[in-house]
Amino acid sequence: MTRTPSLFPAGTAGTGGTGGTGGTGGTGGTGGTGGTGGTGGTAGTAGTRAGPGRRARRARRARTRPASARHRPLAVGGAPDNLRRVTEPTADDPSRAAPPGDGPAPVSPAGGSAPPDGEPASPGRDLPAARAADGASRDRDPTAPGEGLSSPAAEPRDERPPPPDAGPVPPDGGPAPPTAAPPPGRPGAPGEGAATPEDALRFAFGTLTALPVRVTRWDRAAARGGMVCAPAAGAVLGLCAGLLGGVLLLLGAGPLLAAVAAAAVPAALTRGLHLDGLADTADGLGSGRPAGEALRIMKQPDIGPFGVVTLVLLLFAQTAALSELYAEGWAPGAVAAVVAAVAARGALTLASRAGVPAARPGGLGAAVAGAVPVRTAFAAAAVVTAVCAAAGAVLGPWAAARTALAVLAGLGAAELLLRHCRSRFGGVTGDVFGALAETAATATLVVLALG
Repeated sequence: MTRTPSLFPAGTAGTGGTGGTGGTGGTGGTGGTGGTGGTGGTAGTAGTRAGPGRRARRARRARTRPASARHRPLAVGGAPDNLRRVTEPTADDPSRAAPPGDGPAPVSPAGGSAPPDGEPASPGRDLPAARAADGASRDRDPTAPGEGLSSPAAEPRDERPPPPDAGPVPPDGGPAPPTAAPPPGRPGAPGEGAATPEDALRFAFGTLTALPVRVTRWDRAAARGGMVCAPAAGAVLGLCAGLLGGVLLLLGAGPLLAAVAAAAVPAALTRGLHLDGLADTADGLGSGRPAGEALRIMKQPDIGPFGVVTLVLLLFAQTAALSELYAEGWAPGAVAAVVAAVAARGALTLASRAGVPAARPGGLGAAVAGAVPVRTAFAAAAVVTAVCAAAGAVLGPWAAARTALAVLAGLGAAELLLRHCRSRFGGVTGDVFGALAETAATATLVVLALG
């Protein structure tokens, strides 16, 4: 095609004046000359776009652009001159473009994969078919057999026979569910059966004293043996109290100081457990309320006026009686301290006999209430009386009789209080047991001091 120099000079054709300007000139001309001018305008535009400065800038931008931003183009639709550049989203994030090498290869309009530059095209799947196949593979159940995950039926089964005590085996070959252990005191429980002497002693010392003794069993059999062995725990406390008072007396202290020390040792070795029970019981009995409200008052952490007055009077009585006995010598005072502590725990054995119910379901009272057979409880009381009389025989024949009488008086006083508590509360509690122990000890000391 030839240009017309007279109508469109060469300077005008090469000017960056837009192709649209040349087109406009072509419209105003006649015949095909204007069209030729439009073509020259287009050529000028192409010359401007293909200038060396623009190509250098594009090359520099392509070199400095990060690799993650250079995505693989896909040629979609139309003729090769009108290719549209798109990016294929990744499988895990549809909104993020895939970097080079991740995702499907470019697809040509003819349905084959678009090869790299300079290589011949090879037939393949078109883009809609490839995307449909990929979606079907993602929607497929991943747990189905043949998808790379083993099915339950394909897993190996353990064909070995289970041990005799392994319990039932489920039909799918999995592990059997754990079976619940039977509650204590029921058949099959580890603590079932008669308690050993060690279990009984541990229960007695672990629940009735603050000595570092661990209770190994907590069931009715252990409670029965522990309450039968309660006088043994009292003997240990009494020996410690009598020994401290006697040592102080031998070191030159007066009988009053020795009596205070002897009264303080049982309180310290029980952490005031029995004294606290005495104060709570006094508050419950002195409230004059019905059984339910009285038990609620006994559970409160504070001490009412009845409890304070009872505690003060009882400690004064114990200290005065021990002072009288220590005034006779260290031996009468030490024997009295031991006898009072043993009689106090003997009263607990009697209170744990069968037929004495618990006032409420929880606590130590419910654990030991009715645990000791009646004959065993009275036999234990007889043994306690005999042993205490033998201890008093060290001081003479009359001292043995007086000691036995004092023990019986202490057990009788505790029994009267037990009957009153049963009528008021409907049974016994841990606080009632503490009140019984302190009442029996005080009554025993008072009778011993009167002789």
